[in-house]
Amino acid sequence: ALGLLLLITVITTLSIGSVNIPAKTVLETLFKQGQTQQERYNTILMEIRLPRIILCSLVGSALATSGCAMQGLFRNPMASPYILGISSGAAFGASLAIVLTTTILIVPAAAFLFAVIAVFSVYHIAKVGNRVPMETLLLAGIAVGTFFTAQVSLIKYVAEEELRVIVFWLMGGFWASSWEKVYISFLPILLGVVTITLFSHELNVIVTGEEDAINLGIDVEHVKKLVLISSSMATAAAVSVSGLIGFVGLIVPHLMRLVVGPDHRILLPATGLVGATFLVWADTVARMVIQPAELPVGVVTASLGAPFFLYLLRKRRRIIGW
Repeated sequence: ALGLLLLITVITTLSIGSVNIPAKTVLETLFKQGQTQQERYNTILMEIRLPRIILCSLVGSALATSGCAMQGLFRNPMASPYILGISSGAAFGASLAIVLTTTILIVPAAAFLFAVIAVFSVYHIAKVGNRVPMETLLLAGIAVGTFFTAQVSLIKYVAEEELRVIVFWLMGGFWASSWEKVYISFLPILLGVVTITLFSHELNVIVTGEEDAINLGIDVEHVKKLVLISSSMATAAAVSVSGLIGFVGLIVPHLMRLVVGPDHRILLPATGLVGATFLVWADTVARMVIQPAELPVGVVTASLGAPFFLYLLRKRRRIIGW
């Protein structure tokens, strides 16, 4: 049902824009490329809207699934995919690239590189012998994130005409979407999301306590390492092509936990599909609300997510499954 909802969302949002296109024409264009009566519809759909919507779906799924995995690993419903300093590392890489180069695809590459550097720094700082205590990991994430945030502030201070571009990137958005960005982000996001989902049973046990998981024969440190790497890879790829988009990885797992329960075997796929659907609609609102200009999608997700999150906190005095 959630997969069908995402499919309907894609077809509907392909129809919506500064040029409204009938759903019938959308379907004809998707399944019979180039045979529509108006060639301009073909260009609008296949070169502008479709790559943007696919990219939204990939990013939404990556952030929501990674957020769900992080909440399970940390046993903390406030955890998000950015908890290990990924967002700050990516922001530094993107800001540095924006200042130093005018090549468009260098920006997501630099963002991905420094996001990965941030995660590996956090992991190695937090490692104690052969173990990675979650409390130490959290503190290391805060420290590394703060360091990279300071460097971003420094770059913004010395930047001149690039400052506007940096600020827009930090707000998150899909106005520069392209098939190239879809291609470079697809594989790491797919690998990350699939790997996380494969460990759904282990996450169910770890949520009850690491000692219980060890007693049941689960290699907790190995599972933590693989889930952290997979979540970080998916999140880094997502952030590198979209900028910083908040609340998707925090709100969607909360919502789906209330709807389908705490079993990660169901929760993770459901969260990924709803995350994709949510971000596609958020981006549609962002590009429609002040036409012909558009809002950064991060502004829309924060505007929708913050009140909803407060509502959830108020309504649920205890979190299901914790």
